Amino acid sequence: MISNKELADLIFPEVHETIQDLEKRYPERNLPEGAEVTRFAPSPTGFLHTGSLFTAMVCRKVASQSGGVFYIRLEDTDTKREIAGSGEQLLTQLKLFNVVPDEGYLATHEEGNYGPYTQSKRADIYKVCIKHLIEQGRAYPDFCTPQELEEIRKKQEEQKLIPGYYGEFARDRFLTNEERVQKIKDGIPYVIRFKSNGNHLNKIPVHDLVRGDFEIAQNDQDIVILKGDGLPTYHFAHAVDDHFMRTTTVMRGEEWMPSLPIHIELFETLGFKKPNYAHLPVIMKVGEEGHRRKLSKRLDSEAAVSFFLEDGYPSEALIVYLMTIANSNFEEWLFEHDFRNIEEFKFSFDKMSLDGALFDLTKLQFFAREILGRKTKHEMRLMAESYSKEYNPKLFELINRDPLFFEEIMNIEREKENPRKDYYKFGGMEEIIGFFYNDIYEELVKQDLPWNEKFDKPMICKVLNELKKLGLDQEESEWFNQLKEIAGGLGFAPSGKLLKQEPDKYVGAVGDVAEMLRITLTGRKNAPNPYCVMRILGKQECDRRLNQMIEKLSK
Repeated sequence: MISNKELADLIFPEVHETIQDLEKRYPERNLPEGAEVTRFAPSPTGFLHTGSLFTAMVCRKVASQSGGVFYIRLEDTDTKREIAGSGEQLLTQLKLFNVVPDEGYLATHEEGNYGPYTQSKRADIYKVCIKHLIEQGRAYPDFCTPQELEEIRKKQEEQKLIPGYYGEFARDRFLTNEERVQKIKDGIPYVIRFKSNGNHLNKIPVHDLVRGDFEIAQNDQDIVILKGDGLPTYHFAHAVDDHFMRTTTVMRGEEWMPSLPIHIELFETLGFKKPNYAHLPVIMKVGEEGHRRKLSKRLDSEAAVSFFLEDGYPSEALIVYLMTIANSNFEEWLFEHDFRNIEEFKFSFDKMSLDGALFDLTKLQFFAREILGRKTKHEMRLMAESYSKEYNPKLFELINRDPLFFEEIMNIEREKENPRKDYYKFGGMEEIIGFFYNDIYEELVKQDLPWNEKFDKPMICKVLNELKKLGLDQEESEWFNQLKEIAGGLGFAPSGKLLKQEPDKYVGAVGDVAEMLRITLTGRKNAPNPYCVMRILGKQECDRRLNQMIEKLSK
């Protein structure tokens, strides 16, 4: 009769270490009481998802505020879906959002005493643990072909049973060791499955840091733990890695809740202390039919962190916005602290919503305006330069024509008690400020301009001619008083209110005059304060634009 140990030695003749040896190689971490060890474990299968950034931020926050360790582990066992270079890109993007690991996979190298931190390099560790399970009679080789598994699935479907490889449907768990050895010697391909002792009709108590205490169906699936290519599945690698990397708290999206019974049984069977679990709310979006759904890589541009980077959103805005999703009291705290020292905010699982949060682009833009509104003109220039150098060559070229000139544009009504908050991103900024640059301005005024149809061209020319008298060597209040005087001399009311009271007495209001000036100088109705625009352009350029417009309208 062939023993389990003999079967294990046949499958893994090269493995001589034991779990006890691994425990010595990866001892408990020497950390202060209460310190949390957390991890972000991405797969190199594509771009950084906004939901993944959210999870990584919470993981880093929990570790840092407890004096613990935050590490990154690359889960690259799904070789079919791997995209070359995506692991490095993930690390680069995380760093832009201040998610920097204390140890682990760092793209070009690894740091830390609990590695390797790349799963494909940890095969020897997994084999030790799987060999141990075979010796204990809790794992076995399965020789079912894909076609045979499909037949099992169809039979379950016909009988309206839970799909999977369990109970009577777990065909090869009932083989004898003699049969298994013979099949292996015959060269029949196989995977290794975990032998579950559970029953899905039973409930087990679990505790979640976000959701509290509840019960969930026990696992009874004989899941694959080692694939035919010699690499482990996610479920098994997760349990082994989190134990030997000494993870104390696993944070992941709530979509992983159904896997919890599998992971609990794996930890218990291996004799490992299971970590605490926190299943975080999934970031949602309202679909076309009005139903809430998970933010989708395929359907939603904002699902990719790269969308915000390429569009020029300040990374700080996305950090702040995602923290408001993480904790309901963060927004109040943020304004109390005037957006300063956000690292000092104390995160709590108790303040986390149980429901998926709807991604609100308008709310993100609100925070972005608040953040950019607090920057100095020099900070704005450096941020715009950094963004445009990588993503927007047209804006980069404008900035570098005259960096100080660009700073003055950014400074319009910025150094005030309540500064203007015109910008929420740097993408498209060249279109907003382009009129300050003569070559772009000349193209703008070739188009049909949005003049008020109440006024004919001779009247507009008359107004523009008088506006050349505006002096710029005065404060804004004095300048505006002069504008009102000019308007009054041409028959315009000093306010819209007076025009409404006596419409027959005036040709228009001073606001109409200001609009004519704005359109002449910028080519658009919506533009910054004309006084600020004139101060930046200078008297000579303003007069040139006024004269040019008069000439154009006179033809």
